[in-house]
Amino acid sequence: MTLQTPSDPFVIAGKSYNSRLLVGTGKYKDFDETRLAIEASGAEIITVAIRRTNIGQDPDQPSLLDYLPPSKYTLLPNTAGCFTADDAVRTLRLARELLDGRNLVKLEVLGDADNLFPNMPETLKAAKTLVDDGFDVMVYCTDDPIQCKMLEDIGCVAVMPLASLIGSGMGIINPWNLRLIIDQANIPILVDAGVGTASDATIAMELGCDGVLMNTAIAGATNPILMATAMNQAVLAGRNAYLAGRVPRKYYDADPSSPTEGLIHSRSS
Repeated sequence: MTLQTPSDPFVIAGKSYNSRLLVGTGKYKDFDETRLAIEASGAEIITVAIRRTNIGQDPDQPSLLDYLPPSKYTLLPNTAGCFTADDAVRTLRLARELLDGRNLVKLEVLGDADNLFPNMPETLKAAKTLVDDGFDVMVYCTDDPIQCKMLEDIGCVAVMPLASLIGSGMGIINPWNLRLIIDQANIPILVDAGVGTASDATIAMELGCDGVLMNTAIAGATNPILMATAMNQAVLAGRNAYLAGRVPRKYYDADPSSPTEGLIHSRSS
C-alpha cells in the first residue's frame, strides 16, 4: 500500500518517496523487533540517533545496518542528545563519514534534558552551518511560524515542528500554529514528536502536513508491530482526506444528505 500517487509526490531533497511516514529506530527491545516494526510501518526513511545506535562506530557490537540495510532504507542520522550547535554539527559530520558521504540529516538541538524542548537559537545556528557545509537538513523545531520560516530561508529541506513534547504522546497541542506554518511554507512540513496514536497522525495529515515522523508512539506501544501497521494506515487516510477536501463545518445549519423535495408520502385512509 503506497502513501502517494504520481500526482501527489512526496519529495525530500530531490528524491521521491512512497511513504509519508518516517520512523525512528530507538526504544525497541532488540534489533529484530525494530526491523519487524519498520517493515510493518511501510516507512522508507528511518532516523538513527548517532550517539545511541551502532551503525559501525563499534565493530565489536551488532550494527543496525545488518537489520535495516542502507540499500533498502534512507537512513536519516539525527542529533538526539545534543544540546549545543557545535555538538550537533560534529555529530552529523561523523554520520556523513560513517554513511559514505550521504548528506540528508535530521537536526535537533535540545534546550532541556527533562522536557527535550528545542533550543531554537542553537538550532538556527547549527542549521546555517550545516547548510553551508552541504548538508540537506531536516530540522526539529518549535511550532513557531516565524522561526520555521527562518529555517526555510536558511535553506533547510524540510521543517519539522513538534506536535507536543518528545515521547509525551499528547498529540497535536496547537493545530492553529501548524496551519500557519503549513500555509506559509514552500518546503515540506512534517510533524515531529508527540504523536501518541493513529488518530494523531491522521489529524496532522488532514491539517495539510506533508508527513509525520514518530518513534515512541510505535516502539512504546504494547504491540509495536500492530501499531506500526495502524500508523501506516492512519497517514494514508489523513492524506487522502486532505486531498479529498472535507465538507465545511456548518454549526446550527443542518443540511440533510437526502433531498427533502419530492418525497413519497403515504396517503391517509
